[in-house]
Amino acid sequence: MAILRLPDVKKETGLRAHSTIYESIRSGLFPAPVRIGQRAVGWPAEEVQAVCNARIAGCSNEQIKALVSRMFEERVNRLAPML
Repeated sequence: MAILRLPDVKKETGLRAHSTIYESIRSGLFPAPVRIGQRAVGWPAEEVQAVCNARIAGCSNEQIKALVSRMFEERVNRLAPML
């Protein structure tokens, strides 16, 4: 599993401003980052790719919100047995 830092997320999504990415997170249209260090975050590459693929496929914002929600639940469920 690869973790993408913000510059790589910008390249993958085509979004130029970090504020646009964070606004998409607040709106539920993009997955939240994961903490990878004390002052560093990143995004699971497969989650970023899934959102990009949904956009390319012409999914509505509601469908993308459902996808992001489902990915978050899967992320939490993968971690739960380790706790």
